[in-house]
Amino acid sequence: MNYWDFGKNFSKYGQYYEDFLSARDTRGIHDPLTLDLLPRIQVYRDDILPGDAPPLGRLSAPVVAAFISHAHVDHCGHVGMLDDRIPLVSTPTTAAIIKGMQDCGRSSLDACMAYVIPRVEGEDPRYLPSSKPAVPCQGRDFLLTAPPSDELLEFLAYRPGSSGRTARKLCAGECCCHRDRALPFQAFAFEVDHSIYGAAAFVIEDDTTIAYTGDIRFHGQHEREAGQFLDRAREASVLIMEGTRAGDDVAAPTSEQAVAEESRAAVEAASGLVIADFGPRNFERLEAFLGIAARTGRDLVVPAKDYYMLRSLECADGACHAAPGVRIYREVGSDDRNERKWEAEMAERGAAPGYVDPEAIRGDPDRFLLCFSFYDMKHLLDIKPDAGTYIYSACEAFNEEMVIDFRRLWTWLRRFNFDVHGFSCDRVANGDDTPRFDARFHASGHAGPADLARIVDRVDPDHLIPVHTERTDWFVEQFENVVAMRDGETRAF
Repeated sequence: MNYWDFGKNFSKYGQYYEDFLSARDTRGIHDPLTLDLLPRIQVYRDDILPGDAPPLGRLSAPVVAAFISHAHVDHCGHVGMLDDRIPLVSTPTTAAIIKGMQDCGRSSLDACMAYVIPRVEGEDPRYLPSSKPAVPCQGRDFLLTAPPSDELLEFLAYRPGSSGRTARKLCAGECCCHRDRALPFQAFAFEVDHSIYGAAAFVIEDDTTIAYTGDIRFHGQHEREAGQFLDRAREASVLIMEGTRAGDDVAAPTSEQAVAEESRAAVEAASGLVIADFGPRNFERLEAFLGIAARTGRDLVVPAKDYYMLRSLECADGACHAAPGVRIYREVGSDDRNERKWEAEMAERGAAPGYVDPEAIRGDPDRFLLCFSFYDMKHLLDIKPDAGTYIYSACEAFNEEMVIDFRRLWTWLRRFNFDVHGFSCDRVANGDDTPRFDARFHASGHAGPADLARIVDRVDPDHLIPVHTERTDWFVEQFENVVAMRDGETRAF
């Protein structure tokens, strides 16, 4: 059995690219292949291979499925480039999230996770423009870890904006439970706790049994679900294991409940506008702030994309995530929705609650709890708050680019006189303004060193392969059976 990681490695991409310098979609996968950002193997869509693409190695056996542990880009960001005949194995929730992400995101090669927008060869075979709108999108096949609901099937089969006579249509792919598709191995999926809903760990039973943790933790609302995975994984010879927080010196991680309590206290003490900033698609944290808003007499206001994602979730699990207390922030100029078909249709179907204009927030700031991130700071120029409270409830800066972003964020917040919880960038005596973070306001999405060790001890694999970590050395120091894999290396078990 072969294993390749088709998540997006932000560290490697950051060596070449940044916001205003990116890979060229009209060159297909030429750029990431040439820069060794993708493995050079024959698993990609035919329509994105330009005439001068680097040569690709043949596989000894066909790829029968791609397993998606969850909908974070570092775990699925290159799936859009895979051959669309390869089915995707995921939880129903993950399928709904990646479909929602594509519907309301920018159009790009790596965004084509739920459906493929075909490209064609130009007069120059190196140039691959998008096909004409008459050519439909092709939905990917999903092999789900549980039977799909009718609502999810309908959601996966429709693309916003495709109802117009000349608009590009969507041909839905197959969607069924993975147990209903014959695979050359047995696959067992277990939903686990992470900072995004729908995260899963897998056990693959073949000649060699392999267990993969995905991203996992034990300090959120769904920590108990991991126990079933660990019980089944005891039969695995190979354990592929995430190690994001390997070697951390934090004694114990902050729990989601503790974060909610600390955040509630900050909101209760606040006067004026409150802004909460948490990681993208951290629905558990969003729902915690929804409860905080209800208990403190505020309306929770989210960007339209966040509301669309909440409605996407409902297609998968039937739960009412977009509760009556959630409202949508009306961006100035958002009534012109020619480029936001997903939002226009959401409003036309009556699926959106009332919009909140920035003037309404400025007129009654004590009434609102606004969910904004750094990239939404420009809207403060429309709200024009006199002061307020800002709660940063997401990860710390882990590279120099993020440090620079936090300095910019701090400048925005000081400009509008916000009382800031969760981080600070005040210059200290030596002039250093490196951001400092308050762990009380964020619960990591990953297991800490003690829990990582507990997983290994409980599974007791013959071979341990750490992935998604900068601290392979920690695993080597802690365990005797570590297989430290390098990019492009293969290993038979």
